[in-house]
Order: sequence, then structure tokens, then C-alpha cells
Amino acid sequence: MDRSLDNLPDAIPVVTGIATASGQVRLIWVCSRSGPRVRRILLPGDPRVDAAMIEAMPPVEEPRDGEILALVAGIRSLLQGKDVRFDIGLLDLDRCPPFQRRVLLAEYGIPRGYVSTYGRIARHLGKPSAFRAVGNALARNPFPLVIPCHRALRSDGRLSGFQGGLALKRRLLEMEGVRFREDGRVLMDRVWY
Repeated sequence: MDRSLDNLPDAIPVVTGIATASGQVRLIWVCSRSGPRVRRILLPGDPRVDAAMIEAMPPVEEPRDGEILALVAGIRSLLQGKDVRFDIGLLDLDRCPPFQRRVLLAEYGIPRGYVSTYGRIARHLGKPSAFRAVGNALARNPFPLVIPCHRALRSDGRLSGFQGGLALKRRLLEMEGVRFREDGRVLMDRVWY
């Protein structure tokens, strides 16, 4: 263990850029006593990320950590349509409020090629009337792609908010084999929860 990290109150975040066909994905992570911890993943097209926020970030660094390199490779593979199951042990889920953590873990449990709805996830969590809270928790998902919030839909199969935009959400679902109706709604034949 690197003892030089023992006295750090909060590690300095590192930004790793991941060039993809969809644009630049940014991985914000820190090196902690227990190893690397991912704090946030920023998707291209995320309307909440402005130029000032990008300018305020530390310089982009090429990762040397094997776990981060594997995560970068996994994100690239996922965006190329490959089946990737991520290890969420790298994610700093402790920075999320308890309800959001529960929602994110439920979302993580939805397999590739399946979708769910905000209401179904709420019922799965034992909070049937909390479908809006589920939607809000997923809208603030700090780990899109790794926790596949693109698999959550409205109850009628319509796509709704996604940090990388609805076109990317649809593309990710199509790469996973999810089928769409002519009106743009998901054909709800493979639903989880």
C-alpha cells in the first residue's frame, strides 16, 4: 500500500479522456488508500457540463492504473456495441445518498438487452409511488454507461432524459438488441423487474 496517501484528506481528482465515436467521455477519479475510485463519468452532449466546468477540471491524464485502464477499455467496447459487464467496485457510490444508491444498484441489475421502467424499479425497491424519485436519481447518475441508466424508460416505452442525449440512449439500446416500434417507443418484450 502506498503510505504517501495515508495523510491525504481528499485525493485530487484526475480526469481521463476517452475518445469515442460519440465524442469525448470523461472519467473523473481519485487514487485513494484502497485504490482508484471513480467519482463521475461525463458523457459527450451532457447539457449539465459547460465549458467553464471543463476548464476548471484538472488536466487530462493518461491512466497508469490497471483497473482504470480496464474501465476505459470497457467503456470503449460498450460504445462499440460489445457486451460488457463492469465491476462497480471502482465506483465511489458512497458519495450518493442512500436512496439513489439503491436505485443505481437496481439499475445495475438490469441485464443487457432488457429494459425497465421507473415505476417497475420503484416497485422493486418497495416504494411503488416513488417512480419520479427513481427518475430523478437516475437523471443524476454519476456513473452512466457503467450503471446502465439508458435501460430505464417511461411506463409507455418512451425514452426520456439521458445525460448523453436521447439519440445516444436509443443507439445504446439498439446495440443491445432492444427493438423499437415505428412511433419511437421501445417494444416492451424484454422487461426486467
